[in-house]
Amino acid sequence: MLGDLRRMPPVLSIRGLSKSYKGGLQALKHIDLDIDKGEIFALLGPNGAGKSTLINAVCGIVTPTTGTILINGLDAQKEFRAARSVIGLVPQEMHIDMFETVWAVTNYSRGLFGLPPNHAHVEKVLRDLSLWEKKDTKLMALSGGMKRRVLIAKALSHEPEILFLDEPTAGVDVELRRDMWALVRTMRERGVTIILTTHYIEEAEEMADRVGVISKGELIVVEEKTALMKKLGKKKVSFDLVEPLGALPGTLKDWDLALRDEGRKLDYTFDTTADRTGVASLIRRMSETGIQFKDLDTKSSSLEDIFVSLVHGKD
Repeated sequence: MLGDLRRMPPVLSIRGLSKSYKGGLQALKHIDLDIDKGEIFALLGPNGAGKSTLINAVCGIVTPTTGTILINGLDAQKEFRAARSVIGLVPQEMHIDMFETVWAVTNYSRGLFGLPPNHAHVEKVLRDLSLWEKKDTKLMALSGGMKRRVLIAKALSHEPEILFLDEPTAGVDVELRRDMWALVRTMRERGVTIILTTHYIEEAEEMADRVGVISKGELIVVEEKTALMKKLGKKKVSFDLVEPLGALPGTLKDWDLALRDEGRKLDYTFDTTADRTGVASLIRRMSETGIQFKDLDTKSSSLEDIFVSLVHGKD
């Protein structure tokens, strides 16, 4: 019966995860998070918020102070090797042998996970990342963007089920960013779960199914992207005035208004989820007050606007 079907268990389940360092720094504070198979999850937060610490804890690079991490039902601490084998990690930092070739580094990484050689798979990964023509080139001869591509190739060499991308396109060229996200879409179609951190919020807005915001080690919100934008989004109506205003008249005090461009523009910000937006009544009041406008335009909040408001709200 359909009613008896249970939701598939999450591919990654984190409970009560915290990380404290000597000196009292608490990098993570009681993180609870479930991530489903095949989803793209974007973790947003300012520098030092705990994004990389969280990823490193899941990948076994950092030992948590408290909490549990289950990867495909495997305890990441007690069954480390089995759990780690399903994870691919593209770190921010580059720790690779610059004297090796692209081909050697990628194949060697596959062998680290105990997998037999699969030249067809490695070739496909290199071609997908526009690295095939550079397969015999030593890493020291590659540009920064090409080295970043090699990090991605290494992470994909053992065919992971979960791929962590820690600021994968920070400081790289537009071409790599385009290739990277095309690859992400392809991998998601194959059922790979992708967890990324990024400062390019427009990427999260375009790519992610869900968004988590972390600030000062605390996961302050986890929400489906569209639901988050609907719940917290604002819309702004800008009026291009016929005559500039020196100040807002008292007759308009009931609306959230701001003057800019030396009084030539009047901005009204309102909650998109409110029963009434107040735009129609504002226009009527402006007309009654003798304030005329030549044009108006509207703009919805971006994910970046929401992110900034959430983080500032925790300060």
